[in-house]
Amino acid sequence: MHVMHAEVGWIEVIVGPMFSGKSEELIRRLRRAQIARQPLQVFKPAIDDRYHATKIVSHSEASIEAVAVRDSRELAERVRRDTRVVGIDEAQFFDDGVVDVVQRLANRGMRVVMAGLDQDYTGKPFAPMPTLMAVAEYVTKSLAICTRCGSPASRSQRLVPAGSQVLVGATEAYEARCRACHSPRAEGTNRELFERSSE
Repeated sequence: MHVMHAEVGWIEVIVGPMFSGKSEELIRRLRRAQIARQPLQVFKPAIDDRYHATKIVSHSEASIEAVAVRDSRELAERVRRDTRVVGIDEAQFFDDGVVDVVQRLANRGMRVVMAGLDQDYTGKPFAPMPTLMAVAEYVTKSLAICTRCGSPASRSQRLVPAGSQVLVGATEAYEARCRACHSPRAEGTNRELFERSSE
């Protein structure tokens, strides 16, 4: 646990593949801030409406209320001056401006806790996460379980035809894989599944 000191801010980044418990860990840390009665605001990208429009929901169905924002500029505009803790989920879906935003918030004495994918479905760094990891005081890398062999999984395997880097989905579109079982190409060929997951 990171202890908050008056007037000192910092950035915490939780990264890993899909199904590694990133959102669940984010929610756990934010719940502790609520218990400590620290003024808290939680944000998520508007693009991520898989489970709920105004909640962060983990795959295990833990949840916390959040404000859906379009981009880093709107996020910055919505943060109140009296806020002490800012939570951000699915940080990889934000534009590069989110790096400057969270740096400014930390410099103002806020604790910023973020979660996101560190790699895209091809296994390449998923911007802006590498930069966020570099500027953060604390970085936690979570691993999932490989669905093929049971080894620790650090990658997200896309199961539907490849397209853009961003494809919001869950078990219908992705599964966790280890380095040996991961393929940088999407494995699926089911066009109906692809179209449904893109809606």
